[in-house]
Amino acid sequence: MPMIETVNLTRKYGDLTALDNLNLTIEEGTCFGFIGPNGAGKTTTIKILATLLKPTWGEARVDGHVVGYQNHLIRPIIGYVPDFLGAYDDMLVSEYLEFFAACYGIHGEKRMRVVGEVLELTDLVSKRKSDVNGLSRGMQQRLSVARVLLHDPKVLLMDEPSSGLDPRARIEMRELLKELRRMGKTILISSHILFELAELCTAVGVVEQGKLIFSGGISEMMDRAGSGSMVHVVVDERPQEAAALLKQVRGILKVTLEREEKVVRIDVTIDPKSGMPISDIPSRLIAQGFRVARFSHEPMNLETAFMRLTKGIVS
Repeated sequence: MPMIETVNLTRKYGDLTALDNLNLTIEEGTCFGFIGPNGAGKTTTIKILATLLKPTWGEARVDGHVVGYQNHLIRPIIGYVPDFLGAYDDMLVSEYLEFFAACYGIHGEKRMRVVGEVLELTDLVSKRKSDVNGLSRGMQQRLSVARVLLHDPKVLLMDEPSSGLDPRARIEMRELLKELRRMGKTILISSHILFELAELCTAVGVVEQGKLIFSGGISEMMDRAGSGSMVHVVVDERPQEAAALLKQVRGILKVTLEREEKVVRIDVTIDPKSGMPISDIPSRLIAQGFRVARFSHEPMNLETAFMRLTKGIVS
């Protein structure tokens, strides 16, 4: 049984469709990266799974429990990390965690032990007596993760946990998430920092205009987007003829023309199995009398795959 599953999940705000028949399956123990343009429906999906929103229609399940009908069974097994930390004024880190531990029904000596354990796991022991609102953005995000770990949830729902963090804080957050993955947590994480998701996640989902356009492994996403390296070429004149010439070359999978501000760019995808050096592209054009004005190489990674799969359109 999947740990997270949505079936035709739809959420409307008046005439705006934020989620459009989203069908998503995440197995237990998976670290799942949820990516898409701003306004694509990522936060709405996470809030529904966190039992904070009701779907307009369709169904969402967490560990087999149906959102909206069995919320009392879902909330004890999830931890929701929003992209901001809400805290009362004049509250210390230890007081903040003890307050939420009490909300989870953790009392007495067990509460003190659990608070100490999550402080150690998130490397916040030295900040135990610090004011929450005086912490850096990175420290506050780690505290937010510490809060949701108090009751040892099976599922972590994380909405842009690295948003606004400096490079050092992002690295520390990434290492913390790796540790949680090793602990066997099922993690759903949305982020715009795609290279970090490529390092963290075992599977990804791409959502655009509220629709799931891809779900699967990262290598599978690369294949869907079109395997191989992409080369960008601009010639001084006759770009259509240059593109027609390249289409006939063995080892080239695809040739497309893209209009930029003042020029037409030729995008060439090379079959990785062909062994063709990328330098062959400009060499062939020059040999046929074309003047190459610009040439660049773009290796396939999660970012380029994402750009190829999406159109940058939001609802």
